[in-house]
Amino acid sequence: MFKTVCQNTIIEIAMRTINLVCSVCALLLMGTTTNFAQQSNEFIELKGKVIDAETNEKIVQATITLAGTNLSTVSNLEGKFSLKIPESKKQEQLIIEAIGFKKQSFTLPDNLEKLLRIEMDTNVITLDAANIVAYSDPKELVKRVFKNREKNYLNNQTLMTAFYRETIKKRSKNASLAEAVVNIYKQPYDNNLKDKIEMIRSRKNTDYSRLDTIALKLQGGPFSTLFVDVVKYPEYIFTPATLNAYNFNFGNLTEINGENVFVVQFKQRPEVLTPLYEGNLYIAASSLALVKATYSLKLVNVKEVNEMFVKSKPASVKIKPRNISYEVNYREKNGRWLYGYSKADLSFEVKKQRRLFKSIYTLSCEMAVTDWKLSNSLTSGNEERKIDQYIIMADQNIGFGDPDFWGEYNVIEPEKSIESAIKKIKRKLDKDEKSSTGLGSR
Repeated sequence: MFKTVCQNTIIEIAMRTINLVCSVCALLLMGTTTNFAQQSNEFIELKGKVIDAETNEKIVQATITLAGTNLSTVSNLEGKFSLKIPESKKQEQLIIEAIGFKKQSFTLPDNLEKLLRIEMDTNVITLDAANIVAYSDPKELVKRVFKNREKNYLNNQTLMTAFYRETIKKRSKNASLAEAVVNIYKQPYDNNLKDKIEMIRSRKNTDYSRLDTIALKLQGGPFSTLFVDVVKYPEYIFTPATLNAYNFNFGNLTEINGENVFVVQFKQRPEVLTPLYEGNLYIAASSLALVKATYSLKLVNVKEVNEMFVKSKPASVKIKPRNISYEVNYREKNGRWLYGYSKADLSFEVKKQRRLFKSIYTLSCEMAVTDWKLSNSLTSGNEERKIDQYIIMADQNIGFGDPDFWGEYNVIEPEKSIESAIKKIKRKLDKDEKSSTGLGSR
């Protein structure tokens, strides 16, 4: 099932647990096609940074949307963003939203080549005594969230365009970078059908020399982030059985778009030995919709955690998990919420026999919805491009040397480390091309 690369020892890592893990995997090589959201050749790319107006600190994962459309993106770890919009829409405003900050409407300046600086003010929390009294039991509040999901979330088949990025690092050095634009056929929240994904455009490069004889492969690809949608897939964290394995407490209130948001903290009970999660649930006070969740796996039993995530490895390699964490954010449109962004981060210590030192590997992936529309179709549009939930993306260097590779598709603005990795990949590809044509020698 795998292609052997050099002499590397291959370790296969899955990003999800329970029924999502499987030893079956597939290598994928995909081409390009068009997409419903990207039709015009006339577009403008906006670039900017979102910061806290009081502290000048960056705001991470703020949602930036073009008013009157569903075109959107998120700010990266440096608070930076890019958004491609139709030239005909340049008179529209940008809407910027982030939990804990006031919703911001930003009028585009005449000079759109200049980096936009968007300052957001923190919200002042106004306590609603009636809500506080009504939901004094945090566990019951969590139950209401999932009971009300049919009322609070889109119950239509939704066709989404999304950007996916996947990185593997050895300590702080990038060893593998994969990026893709995908179509998500998002199933309604009121049924149990699994979402489907089509690959539209992708590229991937792996520096096997940097991996130092150990090649990690990430199983799941874009599905690794899609299944972090806990409202659609609550069975991976909260079930009627596992709810009793957690302690729930209220944290400090926050706000989003002028509305109070409950913060419910959850943690597995001390007597529970099976690895479960701990984290925060952000719940809108008026509708009881989950608007954000951050959670991580409690690493109380290394053997069981490895059984969940390490799908194949040689007997001579020992692996110890260091961190396994997730985040998901939802967006609101006309009183209904929908999946908007998610990420997953995993970190492992890897030690080979007869080697003195261990290595630290970090696997990360994130996906942001950049456009969407309601769809009457319950199946994907192109069965040949539909990908499996156990996919492992294959190396595909095409596109790293093309600055216009993504065309009008929106992507998550790369932070400096990703930009540096892309530049190094391009230099190496240019060098390899010159060598293959004889231009690199005298």
